[in-house]
Amino acid sequence: MSGELKAKALRLLARREHSRAELARKLSAEPAADSLDAVLDQLEAAGLLSDRRYAESLVAARSARYGSARLRQDLRSRGIADEIIAAALSGEAGDEFARARHIWQRKFGRMPADRADYARQARFLQARGFAGDVIRQVLKGKDA
Repeated sequence: MSGELKAKALRLLARREHSRAELARKLSAEPAADSLDAVLDQLEAAGLLSDRRYAESLVAARSARYGSARLRQDLRSRGIADEIIAAALSGEAGDEFARARHIWQRKFGRMPADRADYARQARFLQARGFAGDVIRQVLKGKDA
């Protein structure tokens, strides 16, 4: 039975990267779920399943649209350990301002006209996962 479980896991991994927790959740309803941990351990040992690789691919795919806080939350919700998250986000921290400015420029392109406009633009950037100090710098027109 674990052969079928492993085959299904491989089909899922062939489509895209998965975290261990995500793959375990998807496979837990299978009939041979009692051997799930053993199958996941085999896949990790073979290098086919990697939380680190999953975290790096998610950060690379989404960093152009989201801030570090949002990326961190997305990874935590997918069962990735904090040390892996920190490693995956370490390269993105330096250009947080540049990413926020680029996203803001595409969406708004002009400085806030009044307090309500400032609040609306700040909420947009905050929902995208950018820190308060970065948002203030962007909305005041300051350079990094």
